[in-house]
Amino acid sequence: MNATTTRRSLLLAGAGALLVVRPAAATPEAMRAAIGRFAGGATPRDGRVQLTIAELVENGNTVPVEVTVDAPVDQVRRIALVTEHNPSPEVAVFTLGPLAGRAAVATRMRLATSGGVVALAQLADGSVWQQRVDVLVTLAACVEG
Repeated sequence: MNATTTRRSLLLAGAGALLVVRPAAATPEAMRAAIGRFAGGATPRDGRVQLTIAELVENGNTVPVEVTVDAPVDQVRRIALVTEHNPSPEVAVFTLGPLAGRAAVATRMRLATSGGVVALAQLADGSVWQQRVDVLVTLAACVEG
């Protein structure tokens, strides 16, 4: 075997390994399970959470998102973002402390394809609040390659 054959074999083996470990897309059921884990037994209620995200996204590689909670900052424990079609439904969980300043987070996320994005907030009393936005993605992320 010469050096070219060895290098080519190694590249093919590496590409095959990437295909094997590539995670499957999440499902709406996986998203519901992620919401349940975050809520810890509480039933999420609509309201108190404002999810700001474009409903039509040209490119899913970097989507600006902001979540604000209508509650005093010292009452908001955690904020989460979940989606139903990314390789993992849990996009981010933010833990807020008393020095957070305000009950809001802003970030960018990747969206594998069109679907629902849910923002959740867990308050100090154990209640969980949510807002869902359905986003149409014209150029998907996470699955390119």
